[in-house]
Amino acid sequence: MVVNNKVDSLSYDVEAPPQGAAAAAAAAPPAPPAPARHHAPAAPVTMREGAAVLELHKVSLPERRSTARALRQRLAEVFFPDDPLHQFKNQSSARRLVLALQYFFPIFQWGSAYSPRLLRSDLVAGLTIASLAIPQAHSSFVPPLIYSLLGSSRDLAVGPVSIASLVMGSMLREAVSPDEEPILYLQLAFTSTFFAGVFQASLGFLRLGFIVDFLSKATLTGFMGGAAIIVSLQQLKGLLGIVHFTSHMGFVDVMRSVFKRHDEWEWQTITMGTAFLAILLLTRQISARNPKLFWISAGAPLTSVIISTILSFIWKSHSISVIGILPRGVNPPSANMLTFSGSYVALTIKTGIMTGILSLTEGIAVGRTFASINNYQVDGNKEMMAIGIMNMAGSCASCYVTTGSFSRSAVNYSAGCKTAVSNIVMAAAVLVTLLFLMPLFHYTPNVILSAIIITAVVGLIDVRGAAKLWKVDKLDFLACMAAFLGVLLVSVQMGLAIAVGISLFKILLQVTRPNMVVKGLVPGTQSYRSVVQYREAVRVPSFLIVGVESAIYFANSMYLVERVMRFLRDEEERALKSNQSSIRCVVLDMSAVAAIDTSGLDALSELKKVLEKRNIELVLANPVGSVAERMFNSAVGELFGSERLFFSVAEAVAAGACKAQP
Repeated sequence: MVVNNKVDSLSYDVEAPPQGAAAAAAAAPPAPPAPARHHAPAAPVTMREGAAVLELHKVSLPERRSTARALRQRLAEVFFPDDPLHQFKNQSSARRLVLALQYFFPIFQWGSAYSPRLLRSDLVAGLTIASLAIPQAHSSFVPPLIYSLLGSSRDLAVGPVSIASLVMGSMLREAVSPDEEPILYLQLAFTSTFFAGVFQASLGFLRLGFIVDFLSKATLTGFMGGAAIIVSLQQLKGLLGIVHFTSHMGFVDVMRSVFKRHDEWEWQTITMGTAFLAILLLTRQISARNPKLFWISAGAPLTSVIISTILSFIWKSHSISVIGILPRGVNPPSANMLTFSGSYVALTIKTGIMTGILSLTEGIAVGRTFASINNYQVDGNKEMMAIGIMNMAGSCASCYVTTGSFSRSAVNYSAGCKTAVSNIVMAAAVLVTLLFLMPLFHYTPNVILSAIIITAVVGLIDVRGAAKLWKVDKLDFLACMAAFLGVLLVSVQMGLAIAVGISLFKILLQVTRPNMVVKGLVPGTQSYRSVVQYREAVRVPSFLIVGVESAIYFANSMYLVERVMRFLRDEEERALKSNQSSIRCVVLDMSAVAAIDTSGLDALSELKKVLEKRNIELVLANPVGSVAERMFNSAVGELFGSERLFFSVAEAVAAGACKAQP
């Protein structure tokens, strides 16, 4: 029986085989015809064998686009994947104004559904983190207010962080001494903070938030564990009563300082710290076992601060370190201290960019960590804008660079915060304290703040999560351990950088060495699947069907050719051993090839020429729209011709088997 397979203007006569894989493929019901767009649809060609029908469909191209339109659509997918303007369509002017406020100020989005129950939780959390912020009160008022309006994280508690503070201090001290020129030093610190904010906000304005996607779940798991341990170890300064403690964050430096200063350990401090730490851990266990008693663990930190302050006031022991005297009053404006001229401008820009990168990295990592715990998403662009504007405003209010603090955020999360209102509560509490209550915190022991932080962060070490990574993906586990050990032994930024590097290596490995499989026909279907995954799948005699499960780029184009030739060698050896016919047609299943570049097109041309020298035909099945478009816009389209492009693997096999009949 002869069938005319007509695609566009090309045609050839083929005879349908009475048996074999093609007959099995033909026995299935016909697939619906593929819709053509800018090409006029050709009528599907029918192959009949008795009552069995198999329709051959043409491969259609997507709608033609101008270069400008294609570029515009591509840039929109890169920088605006959330399509922020979609929500404004077909809306009234008043509604558009409301939607714009909700988009730029997330507080208006979730604020409409805010309830007294949420306020109760945020109030307790805000007061708790406010007690931790008292020693840094002057940098814990303006920045939290700004972030609560612009930030997208529910759990992030903002404030100064040690790594950014240390880097800023060390870079500025190389040029100016804070003891000899304190006013100039403050000017440079505030100006550097302003430039840090400008740099951070610029990243968000340029829609570069997708950069945070490189912080994978595996990386965040390792970061969280390492940060939890190192933050806990740093609290040994307050828990043991050590006065002279290292300013470094590495595990080795911290432990060396702990044992080197053993002569400074105070038994009174250790006794008080151990007692309150045990009480706080006990309240966590009670609330964990009985969720209805959540208020016990939520209120325990603030209650501990009050009780320990009263005890310290009564004892007045010099062996227990207290917060001491802190200056009263709100931060004075510092906009007049910003300097944008003179010989130190380059230094402030360099310092601002460096501290901006460090603080932004840590802040976004902390935000994404707690977002992953609570199963919600943070918007990278909004986070960059929020942290940047927060630092720009802070530089005008006598604040140096601030970001999301891991220790504060851990306490905020542990205390049961629900929204960013906890930051507003913290800012309000800090303001009241600065104006009226600062003397009351004079006797607050530092040891109780250390105990609260240890209690909050110790539960963030996810051993089970790391074990699951080992079971599922070894490279993800490696990234997790790199982040964990890097944060623990070196620094937060180095740990994250190593983990992101491993994640990028994983991506490059997948791109340069894409997964390719030999496929066979699953009996009773028209589906061709991997013969390794589906053991019932049957190889089609005389055909080699290869599935390419990746885009084809310059980085993997030559591997594609080499891998197909290896498959061909193995299949021919297998056919020879089983006395089957040799391979006469190679079918590349392109359904999983999302994109192709010019090097990939050249690789297909080269593969076709190599196979033709061995009298083997190469055909392509089910290329996606963008791939088909590029093929037809290049010489590859003419080289293959429409008769070598098929709607599906089943049709490619059927047509190839029919052509082979005498």
